[in-house]
Amino acid sequence: MSSAGEGLSRPLPEQVRAHVVDLAAQVLGTMPPAAVPPPLRGIARFDPRKRARLGGAPIAAQLETDKKFREVVAEALAEAWPELVTSLAEGTVPPAAEPVVVAAAAYLTRPPGWPELVEAARVDLEQSAAVAEGTAQEQAIARLREQLAAQKTASREEIERLREQLKSARAEISDLRRKLHESRERAKAAEARADELEKAAAEAKAVAAMAGSAGEAELRRLRERLAEAESQVEASRRAAREGRSVDDARIRVLLDALQDAAAGLRNELALPTTISRPADSVSAVRPGRPGVRAVPARALADDDPALLDQLLAIPRLHLIVDGYNVTKTGYPSLTLVDQRSRLLTGLGGLAVQSRVEITCVFDGAELDGPVQVQAPRGVRVLFSAPGEIADDLIRRLVRAEPPGRAMAVVSSDREVAESVRRMGARPLPSSLLLRRLSRG
Repeated sequence: MSSAGEGLSRPLPEQVRAHVVDLAAQVLGTMPPAAVPPPLRGIARFDPRKRARLGGAPIAAQLETDKKFREVVAEALAEAWPELVTSLAEGTVPPAAEPVVVAAAAYLTRPPGWPELVEAARVDLEQSAAVAEGTAQEQAIARLREQLAAQKTASREEIERLREQLKSARAEISDLRRKLHESRERAKAAEARADELEKAAAEAKAVAAMAGSAGEAELRRLRERLAEAESQVEASRRAAREGRSVDDARIRVLLDALQDAAAGLRNELALPTTISRPADSVSAVRPGRPGVRAVPARALADDDPALLDQLLAIPRLHLIVDGYNVTKTGYPSLTLVDQRSRLLTGLGGLAVQSRVEITCVFDGAELDGPVQVQAPRGVRVLFSAPGEIADDLIRRLVRAEPPGRAMAVVSSDREVAESVRRMGARPLPSSLLLRRLSRG
């Protein structure tokens, strides 16, 4: 409630307030138009699913100030829970009754001592919330420890495997170096043999010149020997050149392979870049189809202009934007198509500048068919499925992220902000994003 009721020292607990508002919203839809309080006549025409969510504050205020309206709601409660209302009127509380229902019934029917019943329900709810939060934290810590142990084991195994591969590569390189040395020695021997053959050929030419009159047969023999010697020299030289070229190419390939293996080792020891994001696993209507977390380094107010810049500097931040909440705050006079186009254009520029993951969610429950949207690079665009509102899709996106992931949710909806805050995300008002986009 916005103010404490008569006899209450503090406002109603949030769960009790929500229960009372839901019941009043249901009763409001069954009342004759003339009997509806004037401040609530516009809310009575709302869709039943949105009546309590959008008109919660006016309904709560009317219950606080309008005794007649509260009595009408109390009568509906008495019809639904006659035993509970009778027990409260007699001054007793059924042992199995839920604290929220008991407090709501006490607030509406106002039996003797009803403020004490509301305060007792408040104490029970606070104790239950504390126990649930402690259990959830213990489970989260246990899961994180198990994940850390698994990661350490996997890292050790991978390091050992890579060490074995490196050891094998070093041994192979050593063997190839030895073979390269042997090939070079053989090439030197071949060159020496070629030099000897050249000398022999020169000598044969000299002998042939001196014995020119020895006869044609001897000359032919010497020429054949010379040709044979030259052929052997050329063959030896060619073999030496080819042997050196092949060995050089093999050692170069192996050196390149060693360099690539070393680069692969560095990449595998680092954290790999995932192909998909946790938000991609959340089911939703995408365009064209039918229908530890972000904590700033220093404390800043939600409307501080420096808050968004500080969050965008966090590595791997996931920024989730409540699309229509932002556009209807910044430029409500535009059509929905123009609102989406203007917002996505700004988010595209923000994605390029900050390089964070950005998901923009629009309410698709009222869509009659597929919506064609050109999503900018670096911006994921999702529509809620029929029967689901964008607020629920945003909560599912937050729950899909692993514990510890830095997240920020842009929405001025108080219920959305409070729920994502409880799940570990940092809520931001729409005006803060609009101010950042206007800077370019």
